[in-house]
Amino acid sequence: MVWDMTTMKEIAQQTGVSVSTVSLVMNHRDEGRVKAEVASRVRETARKLGYKVNPMARSLRTNSTRILGFISDEVATTPYAGGMILGAQTAASRFGYMLITVSTDDGMKEDNEIDALKRYGTDGFLYAKMSNRITDVPAKLLDYPLVLTDATDVNGKVPSVEPDEFSIAYDATTYLIKAGCKRIAYVGCSEPLLAQEGRLAGYRAAIAEAGMPFDDKLVANVVNNGPALRAVSRLFDSEHPDGFFCFNDARAWYVYECAARRGLTVGKDISVVGVDNHRVFAETLEPQLTTVELPHFEMGYWAATKLISMIENRPMNDIEWPKTTAPLTPIDAPIPAKIHCTLLEKGSVAR
Repeated sequence: MVWDMTTMKEIAQQTGVSVSTVSLVMNHRDEGRVKAEVASRVRETARKLGYKVNPMARSLRTNSTRILGFISDEVATTPYAGGMILGAQTAASRFGYMLITVSTDDGMKEDNEIDALKRYGTDGFLYAKMSNRITDVPAKLLDYPLVLTDATDVNGKVPSVEPDEFSIAYDATTYLIKAGCKRIAYVGCSEPLLAQEGRLAGYRAAIAEAGMPFDDKLVANVVNNGPALRAVSRLFDSEHPDGFFCFNDARAWYVYECAARRGLTVGKDISVVGVDNHRVFAETLEPQLTTVELPHFEMGYWAATKLISMIENRPMNDIEWPKTTAPLTPIDAPIPAKIHCTLLEKGSVAR
């Protein structure tokens, strides 16, 4: 953040420090150079005077626009886009950056969108996917500061953030075990996703830790619609589970449907835990579905903060994370950074 020189002079006069000190503080480069109490006094004076950043002046002086580019190929057309983009935008705003979002859905050419953002003088990029997957990073992004969101690059070298898929399943299955469930089914995903791999592993680990044998007949990996409903129906009739951990809330709906057809009450006769905290299912299913909320806001916030730390070559050790549903992982976490998701207790687990 660079301020008008007259502004900095006024702040310096009122706080009794030099203009260069004010500049360091306003540009978030005061750590180790300016005493904390002095920096606090400078920021408070600036706030009281009501001065605003002059982004054009900063761009001319530093050849930096303080613009971040957010590129997605699916995120902007999914129900979770808002949380991820809001998280990134909130972090960008906190540090004086602007976020420009583009989507390459519906035939939009990715290279053209990247070129357009570069023409704006974008300082760095967020590259987002949905459903946590390994991806090939566009070559045009590799010479810029870059962070992947809900994705990992094929070489594992680009900083990235994703949900802790293993812990999602481990926590959910353990919750069912502690509720007294003895035969816990996993209604998974038949698509080759990192999320499926991690959640199946977490489910198996929790079962093993409880001293229960793993039974592959209790696992039904499905996609959607009629075939999924029939697969879950067969699971009910052949294996008689008393607990279900579902890959997502949509798959939990099949469990509710099959239970209703058999005169079973969710939250009493059987227990169900989903993943997503999808608003439609959260507001529709009765009893309300106990679910693990995916950290879309948190991933967006962490990714933007990480990107800014790379652009400014700043460790961010001094920042205070916002209060979020899932705790944010340290900025220097290994690649990929994993966010431990939070289980939301509702009414679908029998006690």
